[in-house]
Amino acid sequence: MRSKKILVPFLLGLALAAGLAPQPAGAQAPKRRPRIAVLDFDYATVQTYSQAMFGSNVDIGKGITDLLVTGLVKDGTFSIIERKALDKIMTEQNFSNSQRADPTSAAKLGKLLGVDAIIVGSITQFGNETKKVGIGGGGGSWGGFGLGGIGHSNSKANVGITARIVNVDTGEIMAVAEGAGTSARSSTSLLGGGGHNWSSGGGNVDFGSSDFQSTIIGEATKAAVDKLTADVVANAAKVGVRTVVIDGLVAAVDGGQVIINVGKQAGVNVGDQLEVVRVTKEIKDPTTGNVIRRMTSSIGIIKATDVDDTSAVCAPVSGSGFQTGDRVKSAAQ
Repeated sequence: MRSKKILVPFLLGLALAAGLAPQPAGAQAPKRRPRIAVLDFDYATVQTYSQAMFGSNVDIGKGITDLLVTGLVKDGTFSIIERKALDKIMTEQNFSNSQRADPTSAAKLGKLLGVDAIIVGSITQFGNETKKVGIGGGGGSWGGFGLGGIGHSNSKANVGITARIVNVDTGEIMAVAEGAGTSARSSTSLLGGGGHNWSSGGGNVDFGSSDFQSTIIGEATKAAVDKLTADVVANAAKVGVRTVVIDGLVAAVDGGQVIINVGKQAGVNVGDQLEVVRVTKEIKDPTTGNVIRRMTSSIGIIKATDVDDTSAVCAPVSGSGFQTGDRVKSAAQ
């Protein structure tokens, strides 16, 4: 009997340590991670080389961006906006490929997305150029290598990437990150040495596939993106979490969902945690009769799961008893 008495509090302690126990009403939301978006990288300066290599105009900027996003998600330092949300805003704003590397245009998109920062980038090397291609243009030499993946006795692939972390409020470049990768192999081409299911049919190549990453150019690309990812993470301290003040009301409570009357236009985004409070007393100015302060009690924390321009559907994180008319505000960070 004594062993059971000891075991119960011990297991409860483990549950609390693991965060399995429910949070009490009024518990503060945890400090959120910086939220960022990543635009597809510009590859105009190396397009001639990549097109000759693949035999078609492959969007290598998108392929490299996908690898970077995967790396950042695995790292966990940042919260990454979903591509479909980014694509939707870009379509609505008629955002063109020529604007990919423009910090000013990117900042406008980032503000609409409600992110803390947005990343734009350029591919400065892709292939076996012997001269690094500048971001502003310039050429590179194929160094005697044949186009279209023709093999030589010694093939070497170089990939270089530069990224800029942009403040969405000011358009200021807060940090620059870089990545470079090299791979060399004898008696094969840049696209040789691996499987052959990376087909560029329709202008697409899966840069994350093992078939592509086992080629020489794939190895160099992966190495460059890994270094770029580490450099972006190293600059995380320069990305501040924007303070967005949310003030709204619970419009309805439907089963386990709480619907509020504020959405994207007010700065609410999927994943945001908000505090629900109930007004317990209004203090009025004795002279004018105007309400000068509302006394409130905390009901709990909710998390936005689906957001449109003027409303949001939320799921309870802590607390219970949410009611229509309860106030919703930014949770303490």
